[in-house]
Amino acid sequence: MAKKIIAFLFLMVVLGSAFFYIARREKAAFSQSNPSSLKEASYYHPAANGRVRCDLCPNLCSIADQRFGACKARKNIGGKLYAMNFGQVAAFHVDPIEKKPFFHFLPGSKVFSVGTTGCNMRCLFCQNWEISQAFPGDVATRPASPEQLVEEALRSGSRSIAFTYNEPVIAYEYMLETARIAKAKGLRMAVVSSGFIEEEPLRELLKYVDAYKVDLKAFNDGFYRQLTGGDLESVLGTLKIIRENGVWLEIVTLLIPGENDSPEEVRALARWIRENLGPEVPLHFSRFFPQYKLKNLPPTPPETLVMARKIAMEEGLLFVYTGNVAYPEGETTYCPASGQTAIARQGHFIIQNNLKNGVCPDEEKIPGIWN
Repeated sequence: MAKKIIAFLFLMVVLGSAFFYIARREKAAFSQSNPSSLKEASYYHPAANGRVRCDLCPNLCSIADQRFGACKARKNIGGKLYAMNFGQVAAFHVDPIEKKPFFHFLPGSKVFSVGTTGCNMRCLFCQNWEISQAFPGDVATRPASPEQLVEEALRSGSRSIAFTYNEPVIAYEYMLETARIAKAKGLRMAVVSSGFIEEEPLRELLKYVDAYKVDLKAFNDGFYRQLTGGDLESVLGTLKIIRENGVWLEIVTLLIPGENDSPEEVRALARWIRENLGPEVPLHFSRFFPQYKLKNLPPTPPETLVMARKIAMEEGLLFVYTGNVAYPEGETTYCPASGQTAIARQGHFIIQNNLKNGVCPDEEKIPGIWN
């Protein structure tokens, strides 16, 4: 008798879960068929045969009616392009800013982190693939207007809002409206991105952004095309534009064994940063762990990150860090001239801060946004 009851309860759970999933998909389908309730996308133009051409990112998708672009977030409905993830939050959390990672931007502060669904790349090593590779309706989301995001960020005691987790660019309208409101309310705005965006929308966004972290995934185009679906040149162009516009920039490179971790590639990457962006741009080398479709590879040996940091500093970069590995030197900001400790960190937390408004004890100024 007990076994029958357990079996019955199990069946009810399965049926209930199926009903919930179908209902959620039906609700998403219904909302997608009613353009009056949706946000029309920016940066697109009509094309032949009812198609539209999206001009937001270098994919430049030509999208047929009732189809999504490669990002899974922008949909052609009746010859107009709509941002299907506008106002739909798939993930949010209050984090230490060091977790993004930003090491020269409001150190020790809290950041209100927000993610949606979709991505304009298809990285085989994505750690957030459950939302980045999802269509609207595939995962549970919470509705929140830009105004509500800003109010929640203020209530949380955060000093900034970051669009992160999945690719922020494909939530462009949501991010831009939030940034405008945040700026008016005295909040800083940060973007954690792969840097795969066209020049015109990028320049408009940068008017409202204080800090931009770009994942420079490798320094060879073959890696980009085979493992991410993007291209290197577009990302390098983004980095230059961010720097030219005076927005604070930090760069992260995830070192993957056998793919982008050779000393020659690391040296070329660091040299390009110094020559094109300047020696003061922080570079973070991060440790890879098997994820998504690259579970066959081993984690990055810690000594690889130590080697990469050494090479980058040999090439003249002043602020080179390591992540996802216990290595105190790689978590510490040093005053370049004196070698004194400016900020010591452990994990995502500051354990010592000797800066005063970004100035070292020896009166050397460290570049960044400190207050």
